[in-house]
Amino acid sequence: MEKIKHFFWLCSGVHIEILRKCESESSKYAGIGATVFFTGVFAAIAASYALFTVFDNGWIAITLGIVWGLMIFNLDRYIVSSMRKEGNTKRDIIIALPRIMLAVIISLVIAKPLELKIFEKEIRGELVIMEQQKLAAQEAVTKLRFEPDLRKLNEEIAQLKSEIVSKTDSRDQLDRLAREEADGTGGSKQRNAGPIYKLKKADADRAEQELTQLVEKYDHWIQEKLTALSETDSLQRTELTMLDRAKLDGPASRMEALSRLSGESSAIAWANWFILLLFIAIETAPVFVKLISPQGPYDHLLKVEEHGFETQRIENLARTNAEVKSRAQDLPQTESGFVNDRLNVILNKS
Repeated sequence: MEKIKHFFWLCSGVHIEILRKCESESSKYAGIGATVFFTGVFAAIAASYALFTVFDNGWIAITLGIVWGLMIFNLDRYIVSSMRKEGNTKRDIIIALPRIMLAVIISLVIAKPLELKIFEKEIRGELVIMEQQKLAAQEAVTKLRFEPDLRKLNEEIAQLKSEIVSKTDSRDQLDRLAREEADGTGGSKQRNAGPIYKLKKADADRAEQELTQLVEKYDHWIQEKLTALSETDSLQRTELTMLDRAKLDGPASRMEALSRLSGESSAIAWANWFILLLFIAIETAPVFVKLISPQGPYDHLLKVEEHGFETQRIENLARTNAEVKSRAQDLPQTESGFVNDRLNVILNKS
C-alpha cells in the first residue's frame, strides 16, 4: 500500500521529502496523483481506439495511444504541480484559469473517442444510412449530367415519330374520302368512279407516296438517334456502376454519425453531455482540489523551501557584485563608474 501511495505522490508532482514532513497532506496528494494517473490511462485508451479506426492496426494504435496517454499524463502532472497557493483567493483563481481551460480542452479530446466507442452500435447503423444517402446523391448527380442529352434525344425521336403519325393520319383521311366517293357514302353521294373520285384518289396516292418517302427518310434518323440514346444510356449505367461505394468508417464519419444521432435523439444528446461533463469533472478535479483547499503544511513548507533558494540566490548575487565592485576600484575612474552603474541596474532588476 505504501508503494502505491508513493507512486501516486510521484504522479501528483509533489516534493516527496517535504510531503513526508506533513502526513496530514499525504492522502490529499495521493488522491490528486491517482486522478492524474487515471486521466492518462483514459487518454491512452481513447487515443488507441481512435487511432485503430484510422490505421486498422492494433499494435500501431496501442503504441501511439500509450505515447498520447503519457503526454497527457505529463501535461496534467505539470498543471497540478505548477500551481501554488498564495493565500489570496482572487489571485489563486486568476492563476488557475489558464490551467482550467487547458484541462477542459484535454477532457474534450479524451471524451470524444470514448463517446464513439460507447455508441458504436448506433453509429454503425447510422453509417449505413449515410452510405446509402451518399450513393443516392452521387447517382442523382450522375443522372443529372446525362439527363439533358437523354431528354433531347427522346424529344427528337418523339417529334419525328409524331410527324410520321401526322402524315399517316392525313393519308388515311384522304384514302377514306376517296373510298366514300367511290361507294356513294360520302362526298357527292353518287356511286360511281367519276372525275371527283379520281381527284380524291390522286390526292390519296400522293399522300401515300409522300408518307413512304417521309418514313424512309425519318427511319434512318430515328435509328441514328435510338443508337445514340442507347449509347448514352449505356454510358450512364457504366458510370453508375463505377460510383465510389467505399465504406464510411473513419473518425470523421463516425463523429458525423454521432452528431446526427444526437440531433435526432434527445436521449443520445443528453448522454453525450453527461459523458463530456464527467470527463471535464475528472480532468479539472485536481486543479479545483488545489484551488479550493486552504493552505496546508505542505504549501507552507514548500514556500519556505523556495524562499530559501531565493534568499541564497540573492546572497550569491550580492556577494558576486561586491567582488566585482572591489575589483572595479583598481580600474580607471571612467570604467569604474560604468561598472558601478551596470551593477546598480542589475541589483535593481533582482
